[in-house]
Amino acid sequence: MGAAQVCSFSEIEAAFVEYVQQVVYCTMITVDRENRPRARIVLPVWEVVDARPVGWLAAYRTPVKAAHLANNPHTTYSYWHPCQNAVFVDSVSAWVHDPDTKLRAWELYRHNSPPGVGYDPHTFWSDGPTSSDYQLLRIDPWRVQVLRGSDLASRIWADKPPE
Repeated sequence: MGAAQVCSFSEIEAAFVEYVQQVVYCTMITVDRENRPRARIVLPVWEVVDARPVGWLAAYRTPVKAAHLANNPHTTYSYWHPCQNAVFVDSVSAWVHDPDTKLRAWELYRHNSPPGVGYDPHTFWSDGPTSSDYQLLRIDPWRVQVLRGSDLASRIWADKPPE
């Protein structure tokens, strides 16, 4: 069974949100300088901006993650649920330094975006959004695939990958 291409993210947005809400945590894949993949479990929040999905990942800027992204900003985020629903997000991820954007993402975490996905970031950064170790990645997807486990129906939204 092949995957159906869709023209706009809005055509798969409801399934994307439903599956992300089911799973919450996902696997983030980066690539090292030897082109070897590295996986870690993360919890991004999501919103739609100008009809495109945008993710935000509150994170510690570890030396490994920073080196991987400096060498190759292309990342994949993978959600999987035992009923076989899945979401795969191919994207470019970049560190954000703008205080207003970091505060905005902080609030998306606090208020759950989408509903049920998020947490109180004070749990990890007690000094709040100005904490020096609170770092933020912006996730700009260029391809999103949603896979329904009941019949393995797959739909893909894609745009030109960023350089």
